[in-house]
Amino acid sequence: MKCVVKYMKDYKKESILAPLFKMLEASFELMVPLVMAAIIDNGIENNDTPYILKMGAVLVLLAAVGLISAVTAQYFSARAAVGFATKLRNALFAHIQGLSYTELDTVGTNTLITRMTSDVNQLQGGVNMTLRLLLRSPFIVFGAMIMAFTVDVKAAIIFVVAIPLLAVVVFGIMIVSMPLYKKVQAALDKILGRTRENLAGARVIRAFCNEESETADFEKENELLLNTQVFVGKISAAMNPVTYIIINIALVVLLWTGAVRVDNGIITRGAVVALVNYMSQILVELVKLANLIIQLTKALACAKRVDAVFEVTSSMENGSVTELCTSGEEAVAFDHVCLTYSGGGDESLTDINFSVKKGETIGIIGGTGSGKTSVVNLIPRFYDATKGVVRINGRNIKEYDIETLRSQIGVVPQKAVLFKGTIRENLMWGNENATDEDIENALNVSQAKEFVDTKDGRLDFKVAQGGKNLSGGQKQRLTIARAIVRRPQILILDDSASALDFATDARLRQAIKGMENDMTVIIVSQRAASIQYADKIIVMDDGTVAGIGTHEELLAGNEIYQEIYYSQFPDKKESAM
Repeated sequence: MKCVVKYMKDYKKESILAPLFKMLEASFELMVPLVMAAIIDNGIENNDTPYILKMGAVLVLLAAVGLISAVTAQYFSARAAVGFATKLRNALFAHIQGLSYTELDTVGTNTLITRMTSDVNQLQGGVNMTLRLLLRSPFIVFGAMIMAFTVDVKAAIIFVVAIPLLAVVVFGIMIVSMPLYKKVQAALDKILGRTRENLAGARVIRAFCNEESETADFEKENELLLNTQVFVGKISAAMNPVTYIIINIALVVLLWTGAVRVDNGIITRGAVVALVNYMSQILVELVKLANLIIQLTKALACAKRVDAVFEVTSSMENGSVTELCTSGEEAVAFDHVCLTYSGGGDESLTDINFSVKKGETIGIIGGTGSGKTSVVNLIPRFYDATKGVVRINGRNIKEYDIETLRSQIGVVPQKAVLFKGTIRENLMWGNENATDEDIENALNVSQAKEFVDTKDGRLDFKVAQGGKNLSGGQKQRLTIARAIVRRPQILILDDSASALDFATDARLRQAIKGMENDMTVIIVSQRAASIQYADKIIVMDDGTVAGIGTHEELLAGNEIYQEIYYSQFPDKKESAM
């Protein structure tokens, strides 16, 4: 509940005024049975029409004031609940953005989405109902009991017996159902994960004719969610009938007792009507309280889940240096670096040791799973090395402020990701202050200009979510342009030209090399042609550096590089032999 308390602080006024106006409404509601009793005993009994009209006007006045109080309370409670949910969601999103890749990998995307949407919505509903009913319903219940004692003490004893029984039922069901709602939310996480995977991989599923299998798996997990929800729903649903049974038994006893006491002349008929009205009010409020308890149970379960995300802290400590060091010749240096992913067991990188001079173009090549991406992910601190030191411009990257570090590094990941919006908006992710001239230059270098010129509106062409209205090569070229537009000191191309043909790839590399700034370029690729003209090539094999040198040096003496190169250029192997 820490998250609820923390983000409700800005809504203290609303959190006080909403229950107060609800209590005011409840106070007027408690007066209604007494007015009704007076109408019956004095007006109807004596056939006094003016008195009946006068007291009827009082009832209308009580209803009007109650309505105004209820609407005002609803306004303040809704304002507090929606504002709280907005602040909580913003804070949760900001917290998630501050987590390192390690924590994001551990928690999981599906869980985070559920907690930012479904869980926060449940909390919003819980806060709204709590402000409106948490004080009002008990106030009506105990207020009605007290008012019943003012009417007739003996008859009011029935209230004293009924209310504790109802409390036992309500809170007993809450205790049983609370842990079950946690299971419901966990099952919802699985459903969301399955849905997300199927929607993202729809083409793959259809290509392998796996629709029936995936549908069966989805139905199985959906059935699990259904069964859990039905089970907890049955327990929660038992609350209303049980409370109705207790209340109706109490009403029968009350009517019997009241009839006997009226017959003996101890109380009036109006008093009996007032007692029945108070019992009815208790029934209505306990039904509301039961619904509140169910909503509150869900909200408490969700609050714990949201709190659990806030308790996950980034394993990556931010540095204090806010300017990249410019001295020295080395742009990047790996000093006996090792990396073990969280929960990964064995090392993914072992004793990586190399340096890159400023302005150099470095190629990294190796088989699938050799650790190429893991190496470049350490440079912008997506992950931290578990052993050894990574240096940028001679300084340990852990000493740099993360934002400062990443602002000078342009990364083009393996998977080309674009966002819904225009081409201009997507490119300005790289540099929000970029001019049209900067954007045009980046498009020229990335070889994207040729297809951008054919689009309606050019830079104002609307890109669909995920870039689904563009081809793979077009998306890759735009992501490269997005990295270039920020004019970074270090440009990392992580297998980002795999969808480009050899001619376009060659023009891209030539254009990057011809850029005016002294940029260090690191190209990760499985294509030997993409990196053979680099100043230095690093050959990776099973998480270790298997060789460093130029294309000619490695081709002459490195078996792994020879195997990769000749598998792609078999004619070269024949001529070499």
